[in-house]
Amino acid sequence: MASAKIQKTIARQQEKSSSLFLSSSSSPLDCQPRPIAEGQFYEAHQQLRVIASRYVKSESWDAAIDLLYGGALALLKAGQGGSGGDLAIFLVDVLGKAGKGVDVGEKSVYIDPQKERREESGNGGKLLTILRAFPAREPTKKRFVTELVNWSSKVGEYPLGDPELHHVAGGIFADDCEPYDAERHLALGTKDSPEQLVKCEYDWYTQDEPNTAALYAARAIFPYLLVGNLRSANKAHLIFTSRLNSSNKSLSVQEVSSKSSDMRVYPILPLLNFLGLLLLAIQRGSSDLYKQLAKHYAPYVKEVGVWDDALAQFGEMYFGIRIPRQGNPLFDMMGSMMGFGGGSPKPKSKKVDVPPPPPADLD
Repeated sequence: MASAKIQKTIARQQEKSSSLFLSSSSSPLDCQPRPIAEGQFYEAHQQLRVIASRYVKSESWDAAIDLLYGGALALLKAGQGGSGGDLAIFLVDVLGKAGKGVDVGEKSVYIDPQKERREESGNGGKLLTILRAFPAREPTKKRFVTELVNWSSKVGEYPLGDPELHHVAGGIFADDCEPYDAERHLALGTKDSPEQLVKCEYDWYTQDEPNTAALYAARAIFPYLLVGNLRSANKAHLIFTSRLNSSNKSLSVQEVSSKSSDMRVYPILPLLNFLGLLLLAIQRGSSDLYKQLAKHYAPYVKEVGVWDDALAQFGEMYFGIRIPRQGNPLFDMMGSMMGFGGGSPKPKSKKVDVPPPPPADLD
């Protein structure tokens, strides 16, 4: 009896939701809710939310997902970033409750303002389709990205979130001229992410003084080193310096080669040389070389003023050089006794073993 009532409820909701749309097409991109087509955006948003909530209550997960996906896209395409973003965030919540993973399923198609068609697949693909439809600088976009990354970290195989989601999100933030968000996501992206990150940083660098090149190169290199990705750090360094050379024909560069490595030396950019030597020291696993570099370039690093923490982390991660930690001894002792953290965290020293990447293949 209870099952029959649930089925009747589902049938009524399906009838209501289908009546919202102008077309009976199975694709959310080929139809549009009537209120949206008529410019009644608030009404459309509320109706879609109510019906989706009823689907969720009856655990009709696929129906709720399809409705929210189509509704969010339609609102975003209509320029209603706030309402579309709200439904998009609701969609991520439903995917989590339904236990849906970042799988590969039926194809969805995103149509951008230039009428280009882009196919995506699976639940992750649907979310990327929605992400690409957000207007630039829409405030709800950052929350949506946070939610979808958190969802992928819970249901997928990557504890820090799915790399493809990070890659696309980072690229979009880069295009929107939001470098801090671009850095955060591209650092956890795919093997293609360094190229996008360097493009973002180099474009940012061109608006600054020529002698600041190393500061922007470091913003593309350090994030990868902090997550133990030497390969991408090397790739970022190579792409940045190559672009620097091609854009500045008069820049003095010396090619230094040895049996094990090749390096470009910039007489007027000592910090850029430091970055190249730092990568070489990490590749070789030489703590002595690292200490020599730190000592030799200390005056230049001190002038930058913001690299100290990152370099200390590299010393601990790659060379086993412990970071001196300070805290309140009494509070630390009480925290240890009571089971909560003290004044400063004291994680175990973790040295990252990084095999040297093939010098001729940085892909």
